[in-house]
Amino acid sequence: MPALRFACTHTDSATSARAGTIQTDHGTIETPIFMPVGTVGSVKAVTQQQLKEEVNASIILGNTYHLYLRPGLDVLEAAGGLHRFNGWDRPILTDSGGYQVFSLSGTRKIEEQGVTFQSHIDGSRHLFTPEGVMDIQRSIGGDIIMAFDECPPGQSDHNYAKRSMEMTHRWLDRCWNHFHQSEPKYGYTQNLFPIVQGATFKDLRKASCEYIASKNAVGNAIGGLSVGEPEPIMYDICGWCCEHLPKDRPRYLMGVGTPWNILECISLGVDMFDCVMPTRNGRNAMLFTTQGVINIDNKKWETDFSPIDPGLPNSISQHYSKAYLRHLFKAKEYLAYTLASVHNLAFYLWLVREARKHILAGNFASWKSEMVVRLRQKC
Repeated sequence: MPALRFACTHTDSATSARAGTIQTDHGTIETPIFMPVGTVGSVKAVTQQQLKEEVNASIILGNTYHLYLRPGLDVLEAAGGLHRFNGWDRPILTDSGGYQVFSLSGTRKIEEQGVTFQSHIDGSRHLFTPEGVMDIQRSIGGDIIMAFDECPPGQSDHNYAKRSMEMTHRWLDRCWNHFHQSEPKYGYTQNLFPIVQGATFKDLRKASCEYIASKNAVGNAIGGLSVGEPEPIMYDICGWCCEHLPKDRPRYLMGVGTPWNILECISLGVDMFDCVMPTRNGRNAMLFTTQGVINIDNKKWETDFSPIDPGLPNSISQHYSKAYLRHLFKAKEYLAYTLASVHNLAFYLWLVREARKHILAGNFASWKSEMVVRLRQKC
């Protein structure tokens, strides 16, 4: 079966931003792209139909740690994989569980063999190894699957970051070998992306990029950013990684971030993004709009009957008013979470599509500079 195919169709002359396409067996993805996070096989409070019709998402994520624990691999395999289980017929990317290893620091133990952790559901103990994580992701059925890595804290010292990176590379070797000795379960191609680590140290990041590039994978990811380091350092390390990763393969920046983070990192050469921020913040009454950030819970919106975002070509953002959405939040009505989440996701997808348009038009740099200022302001 043919592997994932990436074509960079245009590069901005003033920045490293680029527009391209990623071809998978479940469809084509235009880049730059934002991928909604469907942690347990569902983007929280949003239906698959809304993801297609309102958000216009071309790819979503599933989380290996959560799907392994519930509903479990037996259910997913009986269903024929996550695509059939949740009714999503476009591409899916599955993460490896590495970030959950990082976030569950109180209930896990990292060793050369892998990571032993306790389930947040029932306290049962489990072992994730590089080989096992490949098998789990085969069973989930992602079009793009991620290598198992350790994500060190943003403030790690050089010694810890180096040891962590070297173990991530050894784990990658084991992932790579096991992946290429196994077959997809559901009749379509699955594609393995390695992950660059190295914390905030340029010598480690360069070494990691070179090691990852040596695998000649169909795509590569940058991990371990937006985990506590200052924003300027995140940009510096992201740009450094983009300089040292292959130009003919897609670059995926994991877990980043705000709308302005995304625009800045597009300008550095990133093609793919994911983050829980649009849905998580949306459920907490924070809206990202074409004019800036809105806390819809504020009293100032109580009698504002204008659309949620007049500048966003999306039926939910156009149809419902700020006053109505504020009322839903005050009433603790579940519909509030859906409307806010769909709006924020639609905004994120609109933003990366606009970025692509301006890359193709040749005026991305000036547009980006104006948009970053606008998007950061509080409305």
